[in-house]
Amino acid sequence: MENWLYTSLPVLTKTLASSVVILTLMIIVVRIFGLRTFAKMSSIDFASTIAIGTILASVVMNGDQSLLKGAVAMVAVIGFQQLFSRLKRFSDRFESAVENQPLLLMEGPDILYDNLAAGNVTEADLMAKLREANVIAFTEVKAVVLETTGDISVLHGDGQTEVDARLLDNVRR
Repeated sequence: MENWLYTSLPVLTKTLASSVVILTLMIIVVRIFGLRTFAKMSSIDFASTIAIGTILASVVMNGDQSLLKGAVAMVAVIGFQQLFSRLKRFSDRFESAVENQPLLLMEGPDILYDNLAAGNVTEADLMAKLREANVIAFTEVKAVVLETTGDISVLHGDGQTEVDARLLDNVRR
């Protein structure tokens, strides 16, 4: 049985070397593919970020995983993410087929309860996000949107300025 508190010097050396190599490779790949690599702008971006983290952890912590296998997996995930984002950029039909649409949870001070249910968001979740955004009165709220990434955006202000309609384009009401 392996000691869960200590390990051998060769295992530590391999872990250190694997960490340095795979993280260096990740930096190179990110420099090649660009800033979008770790953006959380869509569900595929979010899933890719999690997958890359899992690959890195597997290579570093699992002695049975080779650096080459991890590198190929990482490049494949990032390559797929890049292909996916390019296809979305060039084809509205593809984007509508593969992406969820943002969902309006509040319109002005009014809570859209049917949309809360459709988004599987509780009123308590909504209140927490309003507090996070420093909303102190419902009358400050212009719109609350459940984004495609699962994040909740709160648009608010205390003046008479209305929300620019372009900010709510493609948001399901």
